[in-house]
Amino acid sequence: MDYRLDDSLVLPAGRGWAVKMKAGQRLKLTNPHGTQAVDFWAFAERDIYEFTSMDHFRSFHSTIHVTKDTPVVSTKRRPLASIVEDTSSGKHDTLLCPCNAALYRQLGAEGHHRSCADNLHEGLAELGINLPFTPASVNLFMCVAVRADGSLDRLLPASAPGSYVVIEAEDNIVMAFSCCPQDITPINGEDRTPRDCLIDIYSPIREAA
Repeated sequence: MDYRLDDSLVLPAGRGWAVKMKAGQRLKLTNPHGTQAVDFWAFAERDIYEFTSMDHFRSFHSTIHVTKDTPVVSTKRRPLASIVEDTSSGKHDTLLCPCNAALYRQLGAEGHHRSCADNLHEGLAELGINLPFTPASVNLFMCVAVRADGSLDRLLPASAPGSYVVIEAEDNIVMAFSCCPQDITPINGEDRTPRDCLIDIYSPIREAA
């Protein structure tokens, strides 16, 4: 099937964004530097309380990584979004929480520090959606491994500059993204510098009957 480009935009470093997507539409997320982690969520448009669930995902697929072979399922264990193209390291984290105010206080940040949790709720608010909690996210481009003793190893980003993922909506959904503002730990690279990412939105070109 062919697709037409509907829109292109910059996802600014440290900020978030949300968009309504129809089933079959695709979103391309490009990581120009390869080092930027991006938190991702999807919500069923007809019921915001049905959202991509990392605990159901791990149970459903028996894996801790989102890949091209593992659609992201919801709290009702239905696929809401799937990666259909991926030039990154190919394994996206489901274990770490979205960064939040409490996390930054624990890391020693003083005063307000932007977070993925804030970015999610700001993005949803732009669409008139109020969610009273922060679901776990798919952590795109983030490298996390489980050691033999069960502990987690936060690895440096492994994607090449210009890497991208293409995510297809499996239903009418809201997609939300946070270009992670983490600048204390090296989750966004050794220089601890959040960077912009790029978004392109495509719709399928359907042949006339």
